[in-house]
Amino acid sequence: MSHSRSIFGFHAVLAKLRHDPGAVREIYIDSVRHDGRARDLVKAAEAAGLRVLPVDSARLAAMAPGARHQGVVAHVDAAQRYVTLDDVLDTLEEPAFLLVLDGIQDPHNLGACLRVADAVGAHAVIAPKDRAVGLTQTAVKVASGAAETVPYITVTNLARTLRELKEREIWVLGTDVGEGCEDLYTAQWPAATAWVLGAEGDGIRRLTRETCDQLITIPMLGSVQSLNVSVATGVCLYEAHRRRRP
Repeated sequence: MSHSRSIFGFHAVLAKLRHDPGAVREIYIDSVRHDGRARDLVKAAEAAGLRVLPVDSARLAAMAPGARHQGVVAHVDAAQRYVTLDDVLDTLEEPAFLLVLDGIQDPHNLGACLRVADAVGAHAVIAPKDRAVGLTQTAVKVASGAAETVPYITVTNLARTLRELKEREIWVLGTDVGEGCEDLYTAQWPAATAWVLGAEGDGIRRLTRETCDQLITIPMLGSVQSLNVSVATGVCLYEAHRRRRP
């Protein structure tokens, strides 16, 4: 029998139901919840042929000890479903909003970047298979559920993937410092974007930089010269999110 794991929170469970319902085994909800979010969850579960089991809050707390489960916990297959970039892009009904991480080595930074991507509604996070940390247990834990909701897609050749995004009319924005970079708050870009952020210390690699359509810099007004990659991700993606809002 395959192993299972728990996910919790309405956002995470609903995302799993919508994107990978076959992996969901059981769903438990706080028996006192009858609000709109609970009804939406039950409706999505029924559409997937699943039953939602009402239980008391003590049982939910035992399933997700110490977690802010919001009154819902699901047991899902332990194995992550393989998702390709085409799987994501071919189903979008709005301009693409992607995060590309070029060689992130620290699992804490990766987890934090996934949380930002989830928070702003990014459609996927893309990273190279080599010279990058990968989705380790530490990264998943730091992501606090975002690893369930945001597709994490690894690619063999990052520069080639960026060129394929450009062929789909997705504007590739590299974040960097120095000559040729435009200020984040005054630069203009189209609706469909892929934001590229580089490794701690080194930034984006030369070939990645040369593949970008546009280079963006975050204005630094103090004595420090750069930001942690997860902080920079938050700054850039939230500015992009602000402009995407109606």
